[in-house]
Amino acid sequence: MFGNYLIGLREGLEASLVVCILIAYLVKTGRKDALKPIWTGIGVAIALALGFGCALEFGSQELTFEAQEALGGSLSIVAVGLVTWMVFWMRRTARHLKSELHGKLDAALAMGTGALVATAFLAVGREGLETALFVWASVHAASDGTPRPLIGVALGLASAVLLGWLFYRGALKINLAKFFTWTGGMLVVVAAGVLAYGAHDLQEADWIPGLRDLAFDISGTIPPDSWYGTLLKGVLNFQPDPTVLQVTVWALYLVPTLAIFLAPVGFASGKGKVKVPDEQGSRGSQPTKAS
Repeated sequence: MFGNYLIGLREGLEASLVVCILIAYLVKTGRKDALKPIWTGIGVAIALALGFGCALEFGSQELTFEAQEALGGSLSIVAVGLVTWMVFWMRRTARHLKSELHGKLDAALAMGTGALVATAFLAVGREGLETALFVWASVHAASDGTPRPLIGVALGLASAVLLGWLFYRGALKINLAKFFTWTGGMLVVVAAGVLAYGAHDLQEADWIPGLRDLAFDISGTIPPDSWYGTLLKGVLNFQPDPTVLQVTVWALYLVPTLAIFLAPVGFASGKGKVKVPDEQGSRGSQPTKAS
């Protein structure tokens, strides 16, 4: 349940922040007349995300078991790819998100009502579709026959809306870069479990061999129906009898992705390396670090 709560909180907060930034900018610049198109675009984006989620859920119920597992496994892999891109993108751009949205909004204001609707729709719609897909994949992976996964997602989204409102009112100030770094790291752990479960789905669909090749089986030590087994599955999508492929995919994704994600920003691009000045301009000066 916590893993699904984290997904709802993290994904929902991104959308909430986008909405808050757009509305606050219009209010502060005296353009309250443009609020209606913005809310229209936001409403259409939310409706699209809900419709997409319903199509995934109810559309898959009409398929055969093998087709359901193939669809679930394929979409789980797509969802992990999208959420991985998203957490890296947000970590890189969290500090500049406000100025980026302000620039797009200024351009839309100059173009008219249709552009305002499109700007709000695109800004929120991308987050909504990513959220719907990853929530569906995660709930599918963590489902234990109870509504707890969906309750976790709903509580996470409700918390995100509340935090967004507090940001807008100025009652809450936190370091967004650090917040998205730590929640992003936890989300990578959740995504690793979803990816492993997706691989298992593809094995059950007979797309990939190895369904009988178990890496280990500790069902006797951690029964799936025990409270701690349910907790581990809800938080980490833990399975006490995974296949060799599941463990391999989990490790190959989690270890390098988490290491790169938690590395200092700019590590991959060489930021912070010592620059050596050219011969003519360096007389009498010492090498300095890049700012």
